Amino acid sequence: AFESKFGKSNFFATDNLEKFVQSLSKPRKILLMVKAGAAVDEVIGELIPMLSKSDIIIDGGNSDFQDTYRRLKLLEEKGLLYVGMGVSGGEQGALNGPSIMASGSARAWEEIGKIFLAIAARADDGAPCCLWTGPEGSGHFVKTVHNAIEYGDMQLIGEAYFILRKCAGLDNGEISGIFGEWNRGKLGGYLLEITSKILSAKAPDGGYIVDKILDCASQKGTGKLALKTAVDENVPFGLIAQAVFARFASARLQEREKAAKLYPDASAPDSAAKISPSDIEDALYASKIMSYAQGFSLMRSVSMERKWNLDLAAVARVWRNGSIIRSVFLDRIARAYESDAELENMIFDGYFADAMRGGIERLRKAACLAMERGCPVPCMAAALSDFDSMRTLHSSAGLIQAQRDYFGAHTYERIDSPRGKFFHTDWACLEAEKNGE
Repeated sequence: AFESKFGKSNFFATDNLEKFVQSLSKPRKILLMVKAGAAVDEVIGELIPMLSKSDIIIDGGNSDFQDTYRRLKLLEEKGLLYVGMGVSGGEQGALNGPSIMASGSARAWEEIGKIFLAIAARADDGAPCCLWTGPEGSGHFVKTVHNAIEYGDMQLIGEAYFILRKCAGLDNGEISGIFGEWNRGKLGGYLLEITSKILSAKAPDGGYIVDKILDCASQKGTGKLALKTAVDENVPFGLIAQAVFARFASARLQEREKAAKLYPDASAPDSAAKISPSDIEDALYASKIMSYAQGFSLMRSVSMERKWNLDLAAVARVWRNGSIIRSVFLDRIARAYESDAELENMIFDGYFADAMRGGIERLRKAACLAMERGCPVPCMAAALSDFDSMRTLHSSAGLIQAQRDYFGAHTYERIDSPRGKFFHTDWACLEAEKNGE
């Protein structure tokens, strides 16, 4: 089918792996595009006996970065070169140029880099959206975080839609127009653009196609992988975690049907709801900032832990075109990390701090309205909670540590003593003294 559409002049098709390998000039450059996991190991295992020293295998799937590092060590021990390459862009990216994030054998990139720089998408300034991220599995890791941010973006857009539809009572056509307007401003990007188009699309019977689609969102696992990494790294990841969990919840159709009958929705959409599209636009923007801040904080943490020295400004730039999350927002992130490569969190940057101060009350308004109306907005609620958790100097965590000390003698630090000095209270003794025992 591919040859019939694009011609055969530049392609050689074979269903025999040995003939395929023999057809390549040395050093061979073999790009794998197979399902992540065991299938990658299986194909690599079949290829190894057929390859010569310095031949290059490139994994262009959504592999776990830990697997990429394992395969890199295995192949380099055998004299072969290996590159783990994250690729974003979907079908259109494959045809028009994707966003590429690669890492692994540095010598391999000297040989193949020019190929991928040539096929990558171009940003508006002409820069190729192709980045050598460095050692080990860092390329696949950056792609994993990209996908996790994509989960957040999609869920947040869905929640903005749900508020406008279920709380404000607007129809799909009206919301399509609102999203189209937002797409010409600070929220402009591919996902919002296609959502506007989706919402306006109608079936032959005149109804909106989106209303006929079963609300069961699938996933391929990169969101879960990013979440697991965040847990391992002790990095707060609440908003993106909720985006992953929302997909889990959507798949539990029988339970949702039972719950809907048991707890029917008493709130009807209210076109007079005291919230405007501009309120929701700012709420979405503030939530988006928190989502990306979590993704970039995770990349910073893992980079420091593994000594990758990721250039986070370059990461933001490589996603500006070709990728599913391409948007004008990424230029702002790139500038923030260009200004301060050691920036601990995006919300400490001047531009984003101003944006959060300007949008947080509208986020509170949108989230509160949604919850009052029984409209699930897990990611907006998480954005708000995560933001408040970060800015709260004295939280309830002190009580939690006291509980841990009470039942397990886990000790605690005090606010009036240096960090690293630990204390324990004999809580049972205090209670006995209180009771006069």
